[in-house]
Amino acid sequence: MVWAAWQASREDPEAVVVSFHADHVVSPLAALVVLLRAAARVAREERLLLTVGAPPDRAEVGYGYIQPGAPLDPGPGLEAFRVTAFHEKPDVETAASYVARGYLWNTGIFVWPASLFLEEVRNHAPELGGLLQHLERGDHAQFFRRAPQTSVDQAVLERSDRVGVMRANFQWDDVGSWEALARTREPDERGNVTQGDGHVVDGSGNVVFSQGGPVVLFGVQDLVVVRTEQVTLVTDRAHGPHLKELLERLPEALRRLEE
Repeated sequence: MVWAAWQASREDPEAVVVSFHADHVVSPLAALVVLLRAAARVAREERLLLTVGAPPDRAEVGYGYIQPGAPLDPGPGLEAFRVTAFHEKPDVETAASYVARGYLWNTGIFVWPASLFLEEVRNHAPELGGLLQHLERGDHAQFFRRAPQTSVDQAVLERSDRVGVMRANFQWDDVGSWEALARTREPDERGNVTQGDGHVVDGSGNVVFSQGGPVVLFGVQDLVVVRTEQVTLVTDRAHGPHLKELLERLPEALRRLEE
């Protein structure tokens, strides 16, 4: 993301960058386009790093939350705020309190002037800002070799005081989890969702994904079963949001579910 902002600012000093993760479901798309245009204007005029926050419809423990603060003026039909704080993935009770207090899900959709982002990187993320000299010398390979693995939230947004949030006026979901498969695909008459060669007999509420051959479930409920060419995962749906914890505890050779 730092490299992209640097490249954009080289081509246009007034460039505004929009960043997406790959695993969103958005509806209607036209509303997203309207919001992003407004966000680009607010980001330029207010000199802010903007994120898009989705109003939560459940106490989700798999998402980060944004605490909105003072209101901004994004234009008719839209809402925007300064960000008071970011909150990492909570437990169920804390998530419920966030929902009750009007916090927003952090969608990972970002809008900001490239020059401002680089300025905040220099000011608040010295572990990255100190490496910009390599880009300025044209040594991109050295920049990527030395850049630490970190998220933009932790490296920049949580440290900066120039951050705002646009409240999403569209339906949004993050399909980066197996539980999201159940929310975004049509279930059968017993609530099972399958993708690939999956079959459920006398079972209900299961999520099945197979790209490595047939999978058959018989007489079970509320499981997530994932079969790939490399590995098979079986867990209950309640543990779905905690798969990153599982990966940290597995041997290196088995950490293939993210591929």
